Amino acid sequence: MDDGQHPSREYEPDHTAVRVALWRALHVQADAPPHVLDDEIGLRLADPGQDWRERGDMTMPGVDGVRASIVARARFVEDLVAERADAGAAQYVILGAGLDSFAQRRPELASRLRVFEVDQPATQAWKRQRLAALGYDVPSWLTFVPVDFEAGDSWWERLTAAGFDPQKPAAVASTGVSMYLTRETNAATLRQVAALAPGSVFATTFLLPLDMLDPDQRQVQEFSMRNAAASGTPFISLYSPDEMRQAALEAGFTKAVHVSPDDLAARYFAGRPDGLRPPGAEQFLVAEV
Repeated sequence: MDDGQHPSREYEPDHTAVRVALWRALHVQADAPPHVLDDEIGLRLADPGQDWRERGDMTMPGVDGVRASIVARARFVEDLVAERADAGAAQYVILGAGLDSFAQRRPELASRLRVFEVDQPATQAWKRQRLAALGYDVPSWLTFVPVDFEAGDSWWERLTAAGFDPQKPAAVASTGVSMYLTRETNAATLRQVAALAPGSVFATTFLLPLDMLDPDQRQVQEFSMRNAAASGTPFISLYSPDEMRQAALEAGFTKAVHVSPDDLAARYFAGRPDGLRPPGAEQFLVAEV
């Protein structure tokens, strides 16, 4: 299903990034409108082949809820970015951007900001090739920030070197990342973002401990954890909402708000006849400087 010449298959993007992109596309293709997020660009970037909907991670138990959670978090972040842009924020940082397509789907909003996508160098090189193959230019307001985390690179140093201004308010998002990092690394990220200019905001997702989930959701979560471990990206850090809020306040944020899946369901899934809604495992923290 490729629209252009594919770059070398010697490098494949991160498995988790591909899964997220495909789940977002599956929402468009499998769920009735209105769609919470209309995104098939990530699918085109991933170019997974014609039978991608038959993959195990597209048909696993609880996948309806998983894709609801994936599109809800993306929509929530983009709504927050729009709100902050209206309030004067001029920068948007996406940590662990993967196959995110905000810049391609929302140019009317993105062009009001300086958008910084932070990710591994190989992932970004691959993504830039795929964007070019599909006919997408890289506009002046979009900056790719390659960070070799495994080599000990500082994302903050790379970000400021790429033109990010820490003296200006920014929206920073990190979704689907915290569970793969140690608590120490998550705390360091919170401290770094909390040092930004007043008016900045940090939106991040986190996963609940298994003992806080009902039996059905726990089963789905355990399945996801096994898959993640088998892919070489095990879940390391799980948090209760109180733990996450406390970590943000201790890092220096002036305000930290927990946003639950029920909050997202009320905002984006109310009245759906198909009953689609995000499950309880993934939660949001919105912390303000």
